[in-house]
Amino acid sequence: MAGAAEQESIFLAELGRRVRHARTVRGLSRKLLSQTSGLSERYIAQLESGQGNVSIILLRRVANAMGVRLDDLIAGQDIGPDWHVIRDLLGNASPEQIALAKGILSGQSSASGEVPQPRVAVIGLRGAGKSTLGRRVADRLGWTFVELNAEIERENALSVKEIFAIYGQEGYRRLEQAALRRLTEHPGPLVLATSGGIVAEPLTYDLLLQAFFTIWLRARPEEHMQRVRDQGDLATTGDHPSAMQELRAVLASREPLYARASSVVDTSDVPVEVMVDRLAEAIEARFGDLDQRRRA
Repeated sequence: MAGAAEQESIFLAELGRRVRHARTVRGLSRKLLSQTSGLSERYIAQLESGQGNVSIILLRRVANAMGVRLDDLIAGQDIGPDWHVIRDLLGNASPEQIALAKGILSGQSSASGEVPQPRVAVIGLRGAGKSTLGRRVADRLGWTFVELNAEIERENALSVKEIFAIYGQEGYRRLEQAALRRLTEHPGPLVLATSGGIVAEPLTYDLLLQAFFTIWLRARPEEHMQRVRDQGDLATTGDHPSAMQELRAVLASREPLYARASSVVDTSDVPVEVMVDRLAEAIEARFGDLDQRRRA
């Protein structure tokens, strides 16, 4: 009996850790999750700390509020991000696509290499400078600039705030993925500024990594916070004593995901012009000889 009780405690602790990670990586505070799920902050705190019995119905409400699958929270073991992508892709695949995938996985066929399309996506936490730097670099290179949130708003004739109010986190992420899929058809050259939380959605993020040369705009937590303050945009970040702590937690939870990007540009402690130069250099290093390779 003692062994069984210990295993249950370990399971609850792991469940709490997965819930806390899913909440943090999406940039949700306990207060906001409480509001969207209809559950008390105390219950969420107890759930995340692995205390007490867990109701499957209440856990389902937490999962729905965060826009995650219930089975991902209660899974007995953590699986790499590729599994979530493969699972979702298989769920929507045609028999022909499944057969092709089986052939590739078994070594019977392989995908042919293609000349990369000049499409760049910049990712990073709120305040990374995705929109500002992305637009300035696109202007310098003579490329098209697109802000994904603006594209979602244009396609749905609703603001992001209205989309969240009507459809919730899950609905917004669904529209985000649909907009991104349409942008993958853009022949380029294109610079795309994404939302900070796009990395938390495995299928959407994998689509981004596959279709775009992805660059992480990295900065220190203090700089992220200061930039948001300078923009006067504290509506969602907050201006309370724990705001910096929450920002650090979000950044720490997302860093392994941001690190999957093809390139990293450090924007800490340098003027904006230097940031623009660094981003332009990273893009030119990847696509500078694209025309020559195409002619070849």
